Amino acid sequence: MSSVLYDVPGPRAIARNRVLGAITVLVVVAIIGFFVWRLWATGQFTARKWSAFTYTNVWIQIGEATLNTLSAFAVAAVGALVLGFVLAIGRLSDHAWVRWPFTAVIEVLRAVPVLIFMFLLYYGLPAAGIRMEPYWAVVIALIAYNGSVLAEVFRAGVESLPNGQKEAGYAIGLRKSGVMRLILLPQAIRAMMPVIIAQLVVTLKDTALGYIITYEELLFYARFIGSQATLGSPIVPATIIVALIYIGLCLILSLIATRVERRLRSSPRGGVVAGANQPTQEVTDTELIVTQRAGKGDGTADGR
Repeated sequence: MSSVLYDVPGPRAIARNRVLGAITVLVVVAIIGFFVWRLWATGQFTARKWSAFTYTNVWIQIGEATLNTLSAFAVAAVGALVLGFVLAIGRLSDHAWVRWPFTAVIEVLRAVPVLIFMFLLYYGLPAAGIRMEPYWAVVIALIAYNGSVLAEVFRAGVESLPNGQKEAGYAIGLRKSGVMRLILLPQAIRAMMPVIIAQLVVTLKDTALGYIITYEELLFYARFIGSQATLGSPIVPATIIVALIYIGLCLILSLIATRVERRLRSSPRGGVVAGANQPTQEVTDTELIVTQRAGKGDGTADGR
């Protein structure tokens, strides 16, 4: 058996790959072991360093910091998705006077780092007589940056679909809004779901930048508890605990996204095949989607 991309490795190549894999694993284990040994040698695993986390009040404050992180992430994620949709639709417009301003906005928002957005909102606006809470500075900055990135994700997903998908919709009488809403966007979202989830994970982790503008999220509290000399300055233990919380949150988000993706793929609306060499199937599935919409009373102009 052979692959269309590469030849199946023979016995010598398999043996060589196994040796390289074993060496890589040993190197990674050695690096991790070195860091663990240095932490042990510097007393980061002593009872005094971890004594701060035996207090109930500390864990209550960690819980509040986690809720602050999730609060900023939830609003930023929803806002970024909405902004991404709006910018993507504007970027895909057939009218140059609409397309070019949206393109300029996307490029500007993508080019400015999130931290600079936060600084401008929190430290720059007061110079103009406008004061903004740290929470809103974090949320708006995350929405602006991640929304522009998601706009390009949605645009790439739509443009990656075969032209036959769009032409089939026009052939049965749909307008462009109907083609985009019923045919292109659902397929683009399913196709780009892994990239969308990856960007949402980035959004979750970027909430940690809020500690620089005094937003009391997880990293802010880790830095606060780690600077307490009376508790032994447990900066490394606090960072480890916060990192584990972030890892847990990202895993939960990935799990939810995986379940949503499976439901989308198993949905009756998910039958459109993105294959350039299957025009008959494209028209059939497009007609099926429109027929389903028409059965729900969506009108005759956009949902025949």
